[in-house]
Amino acid sequence: MKILVTGGAGFIGSHIVDAYLDDGHKVVVLDNLSTGRRENLNPAAEFQYMDIQDTEVAALFERHGFDVVNHQAAQMDVRRSVEDPVYDARNNILGLLNILQNCVRHGVKRVIFASSGGAVYGEQEVFPADENHKTDPCSPYGVTKLTGEKYLYFYAMTYGLTYTALRYANVYGPRQNPHGEAGVVAIFCQKLLSGETPVINGDGGQTRDFVYVGDVVRASVLSLGLEKSEIVNIGTGLETDINDIFRRLNKLSGANAPEKHGEGKAGEQRRSVIDSSRAGRVMGWQPQVDLDRGLAETIDYFK
Repeated sequence: MKILVTGGAGFIGSHIVDAYLDDGHKVVVLDNLSTGRRENLNPAAEFQYMDIQDTEVAALFERHGFDVVNHQAAQMDVRRSVEDPVYDARNNILGLLNILQNCVRHGVKRVIFASSGGAVYGEQEVFPADENHKTDPCSPYGVTKLTGEKYLYFYAMTYGLTYTALRYANVYGPRQNPHGEAGVVAIFCQKLLSGETPVINGDGGQTRDFVYVGDVVRASVLSLGLEKSEIVNIGTGLETDINDIFRRLNKLSGANAPEKHGEGKAGEQRRSVIDSSRAGRVMGWQPQVDLDRGLAETIDYFK
């Protein structure tokens, strides 16, 4: 297949590019390098320095005739979405629409979409949440991801463009950006290894479902074999609080840093954990890397 991976120089996207190339697919990467990094780019993929909102995207689609688009490009920082919801919407809604319009015009068969199981459900009533849980996102980021899913449904019903919406839990692993506000595992790794003391937001009792990037990548690989449109959670079903993550990484790094707490952040959910059993039924996916192994591999990468 010929596959376009938007955001293919980023944390998750670059791992997906590697996996697709390993499986013999032809891959084009579209990335504006706002958060992606050139060192993440696989030299076997064609790279296009471009924003998903650019009008030049049309020429890229026309030139290549993609079979599949894997859409990872996004504004992914929940806190930035709270501070600047307009910026968030431009990237996550208008950027997606530009990609989808070109998919329809140029005969793309399937879209794989990075959604968010950590954000579209909002404050959960059931733990873990399956795909039928109510969707009341409490951040603009969650709103835009849910809106993206609704647009995918529209394009499927109107134009026959099939899709897989992968509702990721909190993804972590090698290549995650430790700078900025997103990605607590990467931030803690970078600070602990550089001798700094990370600041835990609030009391640290907020919980997340931490899923290793390699497991997330397998979901994008398996999605290529699907025929119907699907929405599936991609997570572990296990709830881990931020204090526990800090303590594990503190031990793995050998930093022995003191536990330091700061103010809580607006837009942060208290508890988030998702049920991924549907992914097992639909495409044979289940997580394979447990938290101990995943954190060890991540800290080794940052070392």
